[in-house]
Amino acid sequence: MVKKKRLRLIAEMARKIRAYRELKSRPRESQKYALDYETMKRPFTGKMLPVLAWQDVRRESRLFSLLAGMRLFGVGRLFTRKSWLEDHSEPSYWQITKVKVDYTSENMDHGKAWGILTYKGKKESEVKEMDKVMYHDWRVIPKHMEQQFKDFEPLPEPPVRYVTYPPLLRAMLLAQQKKAGGSREAEDPILPLKRDVLLNKDYFHTQEQERQRKEGTAV
Repeated sequence: MVKKKRLRLIAEMARKIRAYRELKSRPRESQKYALDYETMKRPFTGKMLPVLAWQDVRRESRLFSLLAGMRLFGVGRLFTRKSWLEDHSEPSYWQITKVKVDYTSENMDHGKAWGILTYKGKKESEVKEMDKVMYHDWRVIPKHMEQQFKDFEPLPEPPVRYVTYPPLLRAMLLAQQKKAGGSREAEDPILPLKRDVLLNKDYFHTQEQERQRKEGTAV
């Protein structure tokens, strides 16, 4: 006879209470990412921001600092980052689809946002949560420039012409190069996917002469 498992209702209730208290005691993002602009330190962790980021922190804005002053919290609008504008010639931006504001934060400048990412002109198909919303380099794209960003067509990627050798064959080739007196830092061997062979008359004539030399002529 199978012994029935005893239900420990009090222990299960205590476990749920502990999990709930841990959830409630977790610091909010407005507490974790709060910043003292005079000392450039985060009061929650006591860490100081890198010196190179001070200029952007004083001049630029966080994402939710921009969303708090917009209609419908910017849902449907396009947002980009200063680093993307400087590093990439192709347009990179987020189109916001959903916003969850932390109403307990001062000026409602914290929360979570979701959207569709277009990175280097390539648009993703799925909606996902936006990352690095607490960075101080977000910019809203003006409405008269949105269509210009959307109409960009990325160039097709060049075909792959070379691949690396399998690990064992690569190790053998590097060992042969080292044994032949090559440099210590030998170049990584690559395998061409397409071999260009010129099949002209001289090629077939040479092949026929080589075959006759090996097999001989018929008597």
